[in-house]
Amino acid sequence: MRRGFDAEAYLEMQAARIRERVGQFGGKLYLEFGGKLFDDHHAARVLPGFEPDLKAQMLRGLAADAEALVVINADDIEQDKRRSDIGISYGDDALRLLDAFRSIGLEARNVVMTHYTGQHQAEAWQRFAESMGVRVHRHYLIDRYPSDIPHILSDEGFGRNDFVETSRPLVVVTAPGPGSGKLACCLSQLYHEHESGVRAGYAKFETFPVWNLPLTHPVNYAYEAATADLADDNVIDPFHLEAYGEVTVNYNRDVETFPVLKAMLDGIMGESPYKSPTDMGVNMVGKCICDDEACCDAARNEIVRRYFQTAEQLRRTGEGAEALRKIELLMNEAKVDVDLNPARQAALAKEAETGHPAGAMVLPDGRIVTGKTSDLMGAASSLLIKALKAVAGIDKETSIVSDEALVPICHLKTEHLNSRNPRLHSDETLIALSLSSATDPLAARAVDSTAELKGCDAYFSVIISPTDEELYRQLGINVCCEPKFEKHGFYHS
Repeated sequence: MRRGFDAEAYLEMQAARIRERVGQFGGKLYLEFGGKLFDDHHAARVLPGFEPDLKAQMLRGLAADAEALVVINADDIEQDKRRSDIGISYGDDALRLLDAFRSIGLEARNVVMTHYTGQHQAEAWQRFAESMGVRVHRHYLIDRYPSDIPHILSDEGFGRNDFVETSRPLVVVTAPGPGSGKLACCLSQLYHEHESGVRAGYAKFETFPVWNLPLTHPVNYAYEAATADLADDNVIDPFHLEAYGEVTVNYNRDVETFPVLKAMLDGIMGESPYKSPTDMGVNMVGKCICDDEACCDAARNEIVRRYFQTAEQLRRTGEGAEALRKIELLMNEAKVDVDLNPARQAALAKEAETGHPAGAMVLPDGRIVTGKTSDLMGAASSLLIKALKAVAGIDKETSIVSDEALVPICHLKTEHLNSRNPRLHSDETLIALSLSSATDPLAARAVDSTAELKGCDAYFSVIISPTDEELYRQLGINVCCEPKFEKHGFYHS
């Protein structure tokens, strides 16, 4: 993939911008981090050259002056809410985030549990977390929030919340997912800091939408597609336009809530330092795009991926119809359709040729390989082997997975694990390939080539199994499936 983003420039410019904002407030800043901090695969897909952990690398350079504060909504703990991308609960992810911050050198031991009303599971989680040395602080629901500002800025409002004592100039505030209460947590901390005579400020770090790219830029369209299920929109920041005569892009919810936020900052700090939501941001991503067309191409492909992912979700769960309609509108605005990636038509053609589910993948050099369903392998397994042989320079007719490795696995599945499907999933096929590599140098070469498939796009003519999707995700391969099941039935695992 052509590089469109200068990661080295970003590391330098972003860290400098954050240090500048810390200095603006006399040496104490609560920085709200929106989006994904450690696993930002969306940014990596739409900004070629941006690594998923690039923001973490940037924070590593600030570690000596920074600490982390993780926020989690008590209702999310009570309802066992889970991250859709990695499948773990928000409670577990809060602990994972603490470990991740500590791994890059930040002080990280504090968690704020917002919306606390005595939830049983939330209390159990707090006891568990505290047994491991985590400091858990409770923030409560505030009557008439956010409209009654005098009440919010009182002993019965923010004053009732636990205050988290911090010692570093930069406090990074993040959460497992949306709706956590990060902003209210930051404001509560500011209230307590200023009540005790400590000068502190607030800023926001949101990678998307990119404020200094046009509203209609494909990168900003791709972000709308990624958040279509949240019913949010990118909009022109009217406050920034009025204050500075400059057109910038922001999030509709930030624009809608800015007057209330400004009034709170006025009450806490005496006068808000910000004239617009854009003012609050410190994001330098737009300044580091070095090949705009490469990013535009990557973003257009991401919009189409989001279409297929949402269509698959709708077929699997019955939910997501409104999000799908929104993405269809975005595709029209971005002038792309479902056939943008040539792998889709290649997969459909292979299915038409064989009469069975098939898949296709675009390799890093632009070649397209296809895989078909066979007696021993499903389409995902077949495609993976074909792709590995292609990038490893192995003739496509050469067998690299021995029957001695395949047949026993199939026998185990059907005879001992009671599976009615003898075909191997892609993870089982990769194990068989690894076994074959012990005696076959070509199989070993194929195993060593798995990293070359990172960032490739794979399309399938049917919805593949969650097991296959997960293996492809672990390899960094983007998966799109036609929104139909291989078999007609009411239940699909």
